[in-house]
Order: sequence, then C-alpha cells, then structure tokens
Amino acid sequence: MAVTEALANKLNECAEKQDFEGAFKLVRDNQAELAKSLSAVGVRDALKKTTKDRLLLSFLDGVGFGEKPFDKVLVALEKLVGFHEGSLVLNDTWGLGKVKKVDYFYRRVTVDFKTKRGHQFTYAAAVDMLKSAPEDHILVFQAADPDAFAALLKDNKAEIVKRVLKSYGDMPITRLEDVCVANGFVKAVGWKDFWDKARAGLRHDKLVEIPAKRADPIRLKASVEDYGDNWLTAFSHETDPKLILASVREFVAQDKFKTADGETRDKIGERLAFAVTAARKVDDALYARLATTLTALGFLTPAAEEMRAYLWERKRFVKAAAALPAREVGAMITFLAPTDEYKARLYAAIPELCFSAVDEIVTKFGGEEACRKAVGDLMRQPKAPATLTTLLCGKYERFREWKELPALIILLTHAIALGEGRQGGETLKMQNLVRRLFADVKWLAKVFSWLAPADQALFFERFQASIAWDPSTHHTIVVRMTHVVPDLEQHLVKVEKKREYARVTSYRAFALKKAEYLKLINEDMPENVRKIEFAKGFGDLSENAEYQYAKDEQRQLMQKQTLMQADLEAVKPSDFADATTDEVMPGVAVVIASADGEKTYTILGEWDNDLERGVISSKTRLAQNMLGKKVGDQFELPGAEGAVAFATVKEIKPLSDEIREWMKLPPGMQI
Repeated sequence: MAVTEALANKLNECAEKQDFEGAFKLVRDNQAELAKSLSAVGVRDALKKTTKDRLLLSFLDGVGFGEKPFDKVLVALEKLVGFHEGSLVLNDTWGLGKVKKVDYFYRRVTVDFKTKRGHQFTYAAAVDMLKSAPEDHILVFQAADPDAFAALLKDNKAEIVKRVLKSYGDMPITRLEDVCVANGFVKAVGWKDFWDKARAGLRHDKLVEIPAKRADPIRLKASVEDYGDNWLTAFSHETDPKLILASVREFVAQDKFKTADGETRDKIGERLAFAVTAARKVDDALYARLATTLTALGFLTPAAEEMRAYLWERKRFVKAAAALPAREVGAMITFLAPTDEYKARLYAAIPELCFSAVDEIVTKFGGEEACRKAVGDLMRQPKAPATLTTLLCGKYERFREWKELPALIILLTHAIALGEGRQGGETLKMQNLVRRLFADVKWLAKVFSWLAPADQALFFERFQASIAWDPSTHHTIVVRMTHVVPDLEQHLVKVEKKREYARVTSYRAFALKKAEYLKLINEDMPENVRKIEFAKGFGDLSENAEYQYAKDEQRQLMQKQTLMQADLEAVKPSDFADATTDEVMPGVAVVIASADGEKTYTILGEWDNDLERGVISSKTRLAQNMLGKKVGDQFELPGAEGAVAFATVKEIKPLSDEIREWMKLPPGMQI
C-alpha cells in the first residue's frame, strides 16, 4: 500500500507541475505495480491531469486505455509521443518519410514519403505501420547527405551492406537483395555485380559472418571476438547445434584452432559431439556438416564410424546432399566413402543424388576403374540418370578418354530424351541445363567435331524426331545445327504447318456462357455499385476498408466483363456438322491407346467440358496434342509433374447421338 501511495503522490506532484514527460516515465517504470492498483482508465486520467496540450490529450484518448493490454497501450503511446512535425519515420512499404502534420481533432498523422506524399494514418495505423527512424539508419543517411551516400555506394559496397544489416537486422542474401533493390541502392540487373564486389570486401571483415547456405542470414557482430576466456565460457554453454558449428568454423577461420591449448580443443570436440547428437534425426544436412567438421579437425574417434553408418542408414545422405551448399558436398562424399566397399555403394546411389554430389563423386573417384565402369553401366541403361547425363554431356572433354563410357551418340540420345516433356525437382534443373547446352552454338560445334559424319546425321535426325521439345526452341536448335554442319540440311524433315481451327463451341456451351455474361452485367455489377455507395457512408475513403474492397471487386468485375464480351464476339456456336474423321479435329470422338489401356475422348469447342461423358475442350493440353493427328500417330500424353508418357491415336469416330443431343441448346435458353 505504501508503494502505491508513494506513486500516487508522485503523479499528483507531476500534475501540479504539468509535467507530462515525468509522469509518463513514472508510469513506464512502474507499470507492473500500477496495473495491480489502478485501472488502465485510472492511469489515463492521472496522465491527463499532467498536461493541457490537446495533442497529448488526443493521444491519451486514442491509444485504447482499458481496451487493450496495459503494456501494449504504453508502447503505443510512447510511439505516438515520438511523432511530431518534422520527425523522420520508417514504413516497410514506402521507406523513409517525414511527419508533415499530427492532427489532434481528426486523430491523424500525415506523412510525406518519397513516392507517396500526404499519406494519412489513423493513430492506430500509425502505431502499427510506422516507427521512428534512428539517426544512424541507412535511409536517414541517404536523405541527409545524398552525395556522401552516392560516393560510398560507388567506392565501398561492403560498407553499404554493413549499414543495411545494422539498419534492418541480420538477413539472408535474398532478403538483402530485396532491400537494396526496393530502396534504389542498386538495380535488379546490377545486383550480381554489386554483391560480388561487396562480398570481396566483406570476406576479411571480422564483424560480418557470411553463411555457407543462401537461406541462412548474414550476421553483423557488435564487436570482434577475441576468443578469450569469455568466449570459451559462453561456447561451453551453447546448446544450439547450428550456433556451435558456426562458432567452431569461425574459430578455425580466424586461424585460432592451430594454436589452441588442450583444454580449448577438448571443449570444441565435446561441443561438436553434443551438436551431432542434437542434430540426429532432426537435420541430416547439419549432421553431415558436423561429422565432416569433426573429421577435418582431427577428432577421430570410434564415433566416426557410427556417424557414417547413420548417414548411410535409409540413405539419409541423399537428402543431406540436396540441402548442403555445393562446396560442402565434397567433404561429405569423402567422409562417406573411406573404402572401396563404400565407394561401390556410393556409385549405386548416383541415380538418387543431386547434381553437385554426382559431380563430386565423378571428380574424386573418376581416376579409379571401378568408378568409370559404374558410370558407364549407368549410361548404358535405357533411361540414364538425369544428373549423370547432364554432367557427361556438359563436360565431355573431361571424359573423352574414358573407355568405359558408351559412344558419345548414346550420351546425346539420353540428353535429347531428358530435354523432352515436363519434369520436376532435380530432373527439371537438369532439363533446363541440357536445353541451355543445346542452345549454345559453341557447345554444338564441339559436339559435332567429336562425332563421325554418320553419327552427326544420326544425332541431327534423332533431335528432329523429338516431338516433346518446345516447338520454337526445337526449330531454333535445328537451324543452329545446320549452321554448324551445313551438310545436315539434306537431312531436314519438312514440317507441315499445323492447321488452325475456327473458334467455335457447342450451342449449349455458348448459351451458358452468354447467361453468365448477362448475370454479370445485370446482377453482379449493379450489386457492386450498391456496395460502393453504401461503403461511402463509413467516412474517410482513404481509410475505409469496405470501400476499398468494393472498388477492388468493381475492377475485377469490369475486367471480367471485357474478357467475356471479347470471347462472345470471337467464338461462334456450332453443331460441328462439317467435322470429318480424316484427322483429329473439334467435333470428333478419339480412341487412344496408352500404357494404361484404351480410352475415348470427345473433342468439342472451346467452352465444352464434361468429364463424365468424356467431353473435353479443344483448348485443353490433351486436345491440343491430338489435333491434326491421324490414326496411328503418336502424341504426348499429359501426366503428373515429372512424368513423360505417349499415346497412340487408335480410331477417329463421328460424334455419338448422345453427345449430339447433349450439346444442343438447353430448353428455355437463347443465344
């Protein structure tokens, strides 16, 4: 009770002196005690007695005393007190701004941003969306001295990065790029050059820690670590395996491990062993990094074989390799395969491994006959591993002398197959790499120089026959091949231009689309206008969420109306009476044969779709792949992502009576 009375007396003294600042500090310092003895409204009233300033009084009435948690109200009030005319503030979207006006009557804070001047915030929005800009913030520096900022940006990109980290906190490289581009420090196209130069400057900066993985944050330290007794004490109590690994690697990078005493080395070994246990069955990539670090530092214990066995168990190393930075995969590969027996198991796992792991295996063990034989056997399979195909074709000069490999034409045939169809995951990455290889004239020239004339023609004809490459890319590569080897022009296959079909749909589908359009303009759009007029009654339109939602809906409806009107003018209703069965076209039924058996599809117009009846739109990918095909022709069968399959047109039939009845104009509808 005595403490409460003492606080009350001090608040009364502040009221007598009209000392709002002193009273507010008293409340902040003793909020826990006040919360027990006074209601939030009581605290507000006590503060109101300490000032006659209308702005401060509006803050006290506007922050929500009695409506929100007491501690959050005090934080909000402290923020608002800091907003005054001329003060600098930060917003996540618009960056740095200057407070233009604080209006106590309307309870608004008006801020001028570089790209948005005169933007108004309610008190609540200002608390949520604004924060006072520290004097050392990079945007404040840029605004206060643009010439000095420009000079620093030109000559010391590393310092710019450090100032960004100090202003925004630790962040991954991708976030750093977003911040720098969004604030205009660097253009998106110039980011790589900017970061390369900044990284070179940061490489030996002891205050900056650049992670091995792009997803991990770049860290800015408050001071340079001296690695004395304090460091060792803190390190001895560290329990986060990631931080343990980072600390050890930093210790090693600073060349401290070589001269460390026995106690320090023992503690490092003990903490790394602890981290290995903590990472087990939690993070296999981290486990692998810890295991290789232990080995690299010479902590060779019986546990090394146990760690190796853990990574081999259930092939955990496969996922670990995919998650590791490429430069760390090699250390794991070395750790995994200390003997020929382990190496053989590693070669057998190549089809499951990521590209960086396969590259490391071939690089480290390619001098051994067993490795070359395993690679050769994999490339002789009907479907060779995508990673191995990409590696061998992309860097063939390294492997030309390998007698265990099949002929180059076989490798190229696998590469062509890899470039076909839709892929997923690691295979998609390899497909993109292979497609870039085929588009590279210098690579093509080398490949053709290594092939005998007969194999040149075979390679060219095999690529021409590939039906699943993107048509424009396929044509471009064919032309480039003939430029590299002009004699290949005699092997060119003339491709007939694909027939274009009129934009039609059934009477049924047309009538349904028109009914949807009429509902849009006669019901949905008028209803939206009523919503807008109703929302206007809620006040200030710039802060009126209901009004903004209604206007967004209006824009969407108007866009939909424009698109639907254009479609209704371009697409015509049809009964497909002129369709023939000479080839697949809109208005026929198609029987296809695939590995899953036979199936019948009816291809109609653009807006026709009824899967239960087997009706598909002529605009579907399946229909587009079939259009123009004749009986006996093959086409790509769309499947799950990553799967490439083909089917054959077995029969083309006229429309059935059931389908003709179905696609007629529905009763009571007009077109």
